Amino acid sequence: MDALMLPLELLGIFAFAVSGALLAARKQFDLVGSVLLASLAGLGGGVVRDLMIDQGPPVAMTNSLLLLPVLLAVVLVAAKLLYENRLRKTLLAFDAMGLSLFCLTGAVIAYEAGLNPVACTLLGLTTGVGGGALRDVVANEVPQIFNPRGVYALPAMLGAGLTVLTLELGIFTIWSGLAISALVFTLRMLSLRFGWRIPLAGKHINEE
Repeated sequence: MDALMLPLELLGIFAFAVSGALLAARKQFDLVGSVLLASLAGLGGGVVRDLMIDQGPPVAMTNSLLLLPVLLAVVLVAAKLLYENRLRKTLLAFDAMGLSLFCLTGAVIAYEAGLNPVACTLLGLTTGVGGGALRDVVANEVPQIFNPRGVYALPAMLGAGLTVLTLELGIFTIWSGLAISALVFTLRMLSLRFGWRIPLAGKHINEE
């Protein structure tokens, strides 16, 4: 399972790191700021996951290989080989890619740690949204999970839940994992394209 997860973990880190580096470029941060924001986006969700599982130091702190996708993302954005288009869709696309991969890997790692199916699903969700939330908070942006335009957490929860279901049934493979990630990515991008919304918690009433 580790051999299957490592490429997906690295790809997810790269996708989220690109979103962090693009946001740093938009905010006109320097290279140090770009590395910081890319690191928070790419590694933050995994660190939160590992701390919650409590099986030793977070993998991001012990495996230097995980830093390579972050550095690659920063270099590509700094060299303008990756950049936001006029409609600023590039950041959201890479964010959706990271979300779709991390909800999968987070659920698998939680399952391997022996957590129950509900906990695995919730940890997959937390892994998926954690890095993006840290990125946006540090950059003084409204986190995508709280943005009313486009659903964010629900596709990640669905992806994590489907991952756990395939693991429970003993049919999880790299191909089923990629299919689940593709579904999450598609739902997220469609929600942005068509402005799907989740009902608000309540109406705001202005007080005199």
